[in-house]
Amino acid sequence: MTTYEQIFENNRKWVASKTATDAEFFEKLAQEQKPDYLYIGCSDSRVPANEIMGLDAGEVFVHRNIANLVNNIDLNIMSVINYAVRQLEVKHIIVCGHYNCGGVKAAMQPEDLGLLNPWLRNIRDVYRLHMDELNNIKDINERYGRLVELNVQEQCLNVIKTAVVQQSYINKGYPTVHGWVYDLHNGLLVDLKIDFEGLLHEIQKIYDLTGKGMQF
Repeated sequence: MTTYEQIFENNRKWVASKTATDAEFFEKLAQEQKPDYLYIGCSDSRVPANEIMGLDAGEVFVHRNIANLVNNIDLNIMSVINYAVRQLEVKHIIVCGHYNCGGVKAAMQPEDLGLLNPWLRNIRDVYRLHMDELNNIKDINERYGRLVELNVQEQCLNVIKTAVVQQSYINKGYPTVHGWVYDLHNGLLVDLKIDFEGLLHEIQKIYDLTGKGMQF
């Protein structure tokens, strides 16, 4: 296991590798960030955003929390989305879950988890919304994996419900929202192929915050 002191040596090697190919790498990086992607993922240490996407420093704006939730009363995630859309003008917002997610698994357990209860209730709400489908899956691991996917889909919807995303898409044509799941067993990303425009049109029947969407 890497020791604390080794981290700084690793850092120096990383800096050397970057400046060896581009002497001005850090000078240019310090000037501004202009990423095309906002990545909303799980805090799990096995899922490093930039690495699994094959992108470098400055190319991905990242927010991570337990089970990649987008809670509308969480000022942290709402501030991240707002800043990414309005200031950074990202073109894509990605919600990325992962199979074998500890947060999703914990939400499936019938027990009191203390401080985690209100956070994980968001996942239990996803289960409630899709209970018939999930209960028809007899294999517990398959059911668990499907809940991971459904949780990503519901969090994508929560992103689409925000005013800043609706307004920016109508006025500028971006960002679009995508749902992914990362497979820890093989390192591959699975695109859930979220129908962004279809979902936006559907949710605006109730969640239109632009005054330009679905009219009643």
